[in-house]
Amino acid sequence: MPAPGNRTIRMSKADEARLRSRPIRLKAAVDLASVQNKTIHQDLFSVLPLLPASSADLIFVDPPYNLTKSFGSTSFRARSHDAYVEWLESWLPALLRTAKPDATVYLCGDWRSSAALYEVASKYLIVRNRITWEREKGRGAAGNWKNASEDIFFCTLSDRYTFNADAVKMRRRVLAPYRTKGGAPKDWQETGRGNMRDTFPSNIWTDLTVPFWSMRENTEHPAQKPEKLLAKLILASTNAGDLVLDPFLGSGTTSVVAKKLGRRWMGVEQELPFCLLAERRLELADEDPTIQGYEDAVFWERNSR
Repeated sequence: MPAPGNRTIRMSKADEARLRSRPIRLKAAVDLASVQNKTIHQDLFSVLPLLPASSADLIFVDPPYNLTKSFGSTSFRARSHDAYVEWLESWLPALLRTAKPDATVYLCGDWRSSAALYEVASKYLIVRNRITWEREKGRGAAGNWKNASEDIFFCTLSDRYTFNADAVKMRRRVLAPYRTKGGAPKDWQETGRGNMRDTFPSNIWTDLTVPFWSMRENTEHPAQKPEKLLAKLILASTNAGDLVLDPFLGSGTTSVVAKKLGRRWMGVEQELPFCLLAERRLELADEDPTIQGYEDAVFWERNSR
């Protein structure tokens, strides 16, 4: 039995049986109407030629990092830099066929894989920035620096793209409030929660919480991204009704957040248990559309409320 307060999403046998028919498999090329708002249970290499071209407004790519790790029944093994570059090039160009000309692509990695990601991304895309976000969890190491950050490369296909800076401002406490000569707050507000300022988003993110057992979004996926992280990217780089594609869907965070924010989604995942978990989370999003850390149309600095 889970400990008291453990909110990890778990699948019952009844859930699995009920949801088993929802993920789809493609046998031939399809139009967008056939795959939007769907979880595709398929190997990425077999499905890429069948997805509709020029359909995605945003592609969020969270591939296996260059380390040995198991994802359900499949495993990814660490390899040399050149071999990892070759693996990235085996699918990224085909994936970009699904992007609209004004689409945005976000590529995730860690310190081991970032150099290879930049090398490949800069070959096919315009790399505009690198976001570094703090993973506040992680094991200590007596002989090395604790690994507590990951990277996300912000890329576009052209100089025409969506970026809604006002939609992703962070509300943070003002520790040294400055006032005008007349005594009015200067670029901050007095609120019932304290003195606050809405600041423009930077490429250093320290306000995220990696999902853990007491959070409603937590699952047993070994590399789950926070819903708040996806919310920042989706709000910044899409508009309402746009389509978000995730070719390494995992437990479905991208699809769930897209749904909560009024976007369409499309996810590809080769592990059936994760596909079913994504479908269960999409159901739960109807009951609870909130995103932890995002309220009143702003993102809150950690521990600021």
